[in-house]
Amino acid sequence: MSTDRLRSWGTELRAVHARLREALALARETVEDSDAMGSTGAAGPAGTAGAASRDLLLYCWGFCAALSGHHRSEDAALFPQIEAAHPDLAPVLQGLTRDHSMLDHLIGELGRTLEAGALREETLRHLDGIEAVMETHFRFEEKQLISVLDALDLPDGGRQHYLGPLV
Repeated sequence: MSTDRLRSWGTELRAVHARLREALALARETVEDSDAMGSTGAAGPAGTAGAASRDLLLYCWGFCAALSGHHRSEDAALFPQIEAAHPDLAPVLQGLTRDHSMLDHLIGELGRTLEAGALREETLRHLDGIEAVMETHFRFEEKQLISVLDALDLPDGGRQHYLGPLV
């Protein structure tokens, strides 16, 4: 494996994290800009509620699916490779996996809230919670794993295999 490829795993992880941040920002903008999802729950002009609601669901579910897919790939493919090469990182990887479970729970709560016709402020609170855990998780993961990834010789499997759908 070439040195360029080895160096790029850390870059790939940062790029996926950046794309997930962008997807969350887009979902948040959709909620904030929605005329149909007022703080009182009142719908906007006729037909607006359905279109805005569909856009909101699209952006929120897209973000949620991308984040969950990224974490499933890390748990199933990337973390076992890291642990095999660096058994001393097992506690770090277990903590990151717990974060993934917490984020899955928060995503599930957001989904239930959206399906129940959540108000703007309630939806934003859910996105705030996801963002807070996600940011803390990403910073810790990058701090702990970038140098390891840059030196790790991963078997062929492709970027999506290790990092999920956004590579």
